[in-house]
Amino acid sequence: MTTPTARMLLRRRSLLAGALSLGAAMTTLGTGAGRAWATDGPLVSGCEAWGARAPKSPVKVLAARAQKIIVHHTATDNVTDYGQAHAFALARAMQTYQMDQENGWIDTGQHFTISRGAFVTEGRHESLAALDSGTRIVEAAHCTGQNTVAIGIENEGTYISEEPRPEQYAVLVDLCVRICRQYGIRPYQIYGHRDFNNTECPGDRLYARLPQLRADVAARIGGDPAAPVWPVLATGETSERVRALQYLLVQRGATITPDGAFGPATEGAVRAFQKQIEAGIDGVAGKQTWNQLCAPVAQGAAGAAVTAVQSRLTDLGFVTTADGVFGPGTAALVTAFQGSRGLPGDGVVDARTWSRLIA
Repeated sequence: MTTPTARMLLRRRSLLAGALSLGAAMTTLGTGAGRAWATDGPLVSGCEAWGARAPKSPVKVLAARAQKIIVHHTATDNVTDYGQAHAFALARAMQTYQMDQENGWIDTGQHFTISRGAFVTEGRHESLAALDSGTRIVEAAHCTGQNTVAIGIENEGTYISEEPRPEQYAVLVDLCVRICRQYGIRPYQIYGHRDFNNTECPGDRLYARLPQLRADVAARIGGDPAAPVWPVLATGETSERVRALQYLLVQRGATITPDGAFGPATEGAVRAFQKQIEAGIDGVAGKQTWNQLCAPVAQGAAGAAVTAVQSRLTDLGFVTTADGVFGPGTAALVTAFQGSRGLPGDGVVDARTWSRLIA
């Protein structure tokens, strides 16, 4: 039986294929316009180079550094046209599809696209300039719940049962290295779309390559490439980890009491959050739920998420007052905890530190 996800992929593939057949007939723009070299990274053809339409409204450029990279596949045919003209036609087809579909977006959804021929194109306008700044990120539309914090990279093709081309994969490594260097992203913060939303993207085979991708990036920039590991919490469990989950749900608007007992109210709150983030809705706190809930917190933050950090620190022997205010004392304890677990001691509770606190 065809699943909703499969129907969506088939529709996307058919529409993009039609747009590509038209786009391939368009005249390729001058090879120099709109192109820029990213230092120590692949050549990226900007929106002007491939003939992008203007956005429906101005894109939002946020004064913040990207926190992670999310890898996608386009769910289109695994073509054997590896030329730049095809890469440009693909970029136009994706923009047309994403802007003109029902409830269409203001512009292309992702920040960058890598063609089967290993050509890189800018997706949403201003993404390349934001990357080159290292201090800004363009709000995108590639992954619900992560569009203001994650760089989205589309890889042309469908990688459910087939591997990406070696040339395409090599450029993906190069682009990830460049992004990580610019924003200070650690290799373990490279994810697949399915780590956050209920989707097959980026396909079973490309998703299975992500540990190698993280390792290949780490070999270039240093750091531990191992992805965060999350526990699975469900109805019936009573623990301090459940209490931390409850605090995190409260941070996202749930009206529950953090009592450490995973009962019907907590299950309902998990389901509501999963629906909000377009994750699989099962009422169980697993990878997608944790990845979406555990946003970084650092000195100066306040709220229930900080209370969750303080509560877990105390449970693990780093005693502090759970007042929800991330002050110097909490930062010092986070740094001490990180040192005890072999983590970089920066006092920031990112995904890796969250996972160690929760686990």
